[in-house]
Amino acid sequence: MNSDFPGRFRQALGSGVMLVDAPGARDTVLTFARSVVAGLRDQPKRLHCRFLYDAEGSRLFEAITQQPEYYPTRTEAAILAKHAEDIRALTGPRTLVELGSGYSVKTEHLLNAFADDDGALLYVPVDVSDTALRAASRTISENFADVQFTGIKGTYGSALPILRQLSPQLVVFLGSTIGNFNQAEMTAFWRNVAGHLPTGDFFLLGVDLVKDVGVLEAAYNDAAGITARFTKNYLARMNRELGSEIDLDWVEHVATWNSESERIEISLRFTAGQRIHVRPLSEEIDVEAGEQILIEISRKFRLPQLSEELATHGFEVAQTFTDEKEWFALLLLQRMDDAILPRAPLPPPGL
Repeated sequence: MNSDFPGRFRQALGSGVMLVDAPGARDTVLTFARSVVAGLRDQPKRLHCRFLYDAEGSRLFEAITQQPEYYPTRTEAAILAKHAEDIRALTGPRTLVELGSGYSVKTEHLLNAFADDDGALLYVPVDVSDTALRAASRTISENFADVQFTGIKGTYGSALPILRQLSPQLVVFLGSTIGNFNQAEMTAFWRNVAGHLPTGDFFLLGVDLVKDVGVLEAAYNDAAGITARFTKNYLARMNRELGSEIDLDWVEHVATWNSESERIEISLRFTAGQRIHVRPLSEEIDVEAGEQILIEISRKFRLPQLSEELATHGFEVAQTFTDEKEWFALLLLQRMDDAILPRAPLPPPGL
């Protein structure tokens, strides 16, 4: 069914279908189980952040974005509100494709700017959360009657093969989600995007910048404890779907700044030893008291170094937009001639 995803996507566009599954979009319990076992067998232990976003995880993340300590969402939204028309003037009319769209709340600034005089616009959000995509579809259909919404349920990498048929386009990647990738994953991501995005098309990238450590750590340790509930929901999901039998009362959320890597590291610390069951695979993994499991990273960036790295993948910074404090930035990138660039490899697992 998934062998001709670009063809199925074209059919969806023509028939008005609002949601299309990309290859591998429907995670099975076994997919989740294998990821958990691989991560817990690793040293140090880790869990893949992709599985944070079940229905409850998506809901909790939206609640995180509304916490007073969590500056990225409101700061980025303010930049978009101020500069969406400027971005439209620089790119001209474009189809909007959004990676990791979530509930598409901030994107409404771009939808307002990119809708033509008659309101016609194609918007293609990509997300692993069926809940978020369906909610976004309802909101956008109510607020933007002439915007065509064709969502893709899947990972970033699985959706990239449709980019060739959507040019001219602006690909949007907000929320500094790029910061969740380690360096190897980030390199693979940009090489993969470069292999699919036509020359001349644009890419709007939101990035969180290096700043005061107190501000950074507070953003991931909100006083209301929503972020802690969000990370611990991963273990609750394991209990529900994998029969893991984890006692969440003996697990705590930890988010600290790693100055050497310039990233926030979010972990789950076990305050008592526990045995984690992964029943679909008949596996058991012991976690010792005091042991931490890395669940997510959030890298922070410096613009000069980031621009240099993007240039090696064939992206030129056309314009940078930032807030008054220079806490967050939107980079409008343009895909340049890739004749001298190596062919992009297949996307790595999880992208």
